[in-house]
Amino acid sequence: MAPKTKGDTEGNAPDITVASRDAFESDQSNSGDKQNSSISGDGVQQPTEDKNEEEDFAKGKSWRFWAIFPAIMFTTLLSAIEVTVLSTAMPTIVHELDVGNSYAWIINSFLLTSTAFLPVIGQLADAWGRRWPTIISVAIFTIGSGICGGANNAETLIVGRAIQGLGSGGLNMLIDLIICDLIPLRERGKFIGLVNLVFAVGLFTGPFIGGSIVQHTSWRWVFWISVPIGGVSLLMLYAFLRVNYVHAPFKERIKTIDYIGNIMVLGSTTAILYALTYAGTEYAWTDGRVLAPLIIGLAGMVAFHSYEASRFCSHPTIPPHLFGNRTSSIAFLITFLHALMTLWTLYFLPVYFQAVQLVSPSRSGVQILPTVCAMIPPALIAGQYLSRTGRYKLLHVVGSIFMAAGLGSFAALNRDSRTAAWVCLQMIPSFGNGLLTTSLLPAVQACLTDEDNASSTSTWAYVRSYGAIWGVTIPATTFNNIFSRNLWKISDPAVRAALGGGNAYSYAARDFIKSFPVEAQDEIREVYTDALRISWAVAAGHHGLGCCFFVLEKENVALRASLQTQFGIKEEEKEKDEEASKPGEK
Repeated sequence: MAPKTKGDTEGNAPDITVASRDAFESDQSNSGDKQNSSISGDGVQQPTEDKNEEEDFAKGKSWRFWAIFPAIMFTTLLSAIEVTVLSTAMPTIVHELDVGNSYAWIINSFLLTSTAFLPVIGQLADAWGRRWPTIISVAIFTIGSGICGGANNAETLIVGRAIQGLGSGGLNMLIDLIICDLIPLRERGKFIGLVNLVFAVGLFTGPFIGGSIVQHTSWRWVFWISVPIGGVSLLMLYAFLRVNYVHAPFKERIKTIDYIGNIMVLGSTTAILYALTYAGTEYAWTDGRVLAPLIIGLAGMVAFHSYEASRFCSHPTIPPHLFGNRTSSIAFLITFLHALMTLWTLYFLPVYFQAVQLVSPSRSGVQILPTVCAMIPPALIAGQYLSRTGRYKLLHVVGSIFMAAGLGSFAALNRDSRTAAWVCLQMIPSFGNGLLTTSLLPAVQACLTDEDNASSTSTWAYVRSYGAIWGVTIPATTFNNIFSRNLWKISDPAVRAALGGGNAYSYAARDFIKSFPVEAQDEIREVYTDALRISWAVAAGHHGLGCCFFVLEKENVALRASLQTQFGIKEEEKEKDEEASKPGEK
């Protein structure tokens, strides 16, 4: 479907109807559909012209199409670094600002805003297009970075991180959405793989950058470094991100926003995150100060989904039909587990290197680089495999098995582990991570139409970020609880007092441990080793349980080789017309 002209698109933002979805599903189930697919012996549709489609797709794109990708990749790198740069810089920041037990909110305020606002950002992108929401998201992120860098107390830092998170969540989701608008589902895996590789590089080099900064200069540059990068990103996006959007009066656009649903999402996510922040550290899981917000948040989520499915919600922010097929539902579940385990790895490998092997923050950042390097080949292979075969179930099965096995293998690491051991062990889960990173979003969208791109991408991003929230809380709770139960192994009461009460993670630093006598150092390192060993075993068990759901995943829908969206690349003649239009319509 060609993008509609201004005259065609006056009125409401696009809203997929039940009839159109039924027609799409009917087309997908026919062997003679628009993709000229045939049914193989195992019941999977096999498009017969995929090689020609691939060649035609690459040849038919103008410089405007290819110019967008450096801009969005640079923007992706900006956001990814900031997600994990604190993992090695956190102990220094906590000490210098005297944050105390509020340190968790430095991470969680970022996770909260980067998660809770994703559904409404998806609706805004449908109503106002992709260009300006993306640019505004980068601007918000850059402003938040400046506030964090200038913070002189914990409160200012937490506010800055919340602003950062709002921008980060928006720009990451919108980048995935732009790719979905520009690239057919069949080819999407390759491009998503490339962008996610850039994200992975930023994600896993963040600890190295953070460690180097706090070791050689002020921790404030952990945040300030994002300001000039954000400025360059804004210029690139403004110059090259020229995509179509639906023209409609302002009053019509604001009617397409699900205000009640988005408020329910924000409130429920906040309540759950509040409970998870203090559960197992400040308060026991059975404490009313944990149970009350947790129950309220979970009940709010149930009420939200009930409201979205009711006749009272005309424009649901998370449409129920996204979960109406088994394939998408399983892909959402895998996305949640994948995000949870990725954050588990990111935040606790540095604990092993700094608290058990007693290396510096910058050195620990270097030592997790094998995780980055091992992700790149499988991610590229998965993108090519997905494009050529249209299959994703095998990638999910193999990827999850490798992740579960790799996380479990980390339990073998101790203070005497050689370099070859921790390098090779990191490659096991990273191989699985690479396979999953590329294939999850296409699997979610396999049974949906291109008109569902915004809602499906924002929902997928929400599930991923929601998994990241649990990926910080569950490992931290597990680790701190295990550590507290093993404190008796430390003979010095002063050391026990310092590391108790959920402080084990925040004090997982070489300089802190080396400030004690050698005998106490050995005891502390041993307790850290034991706590990490059990924590990795729990991680493997969590991911292993997720593998049981793969038997329910279907793979009998051919991935589309054509686009049917109103938000594609803007042609030059259209752009000239847009410049002459009213600013209010942009």
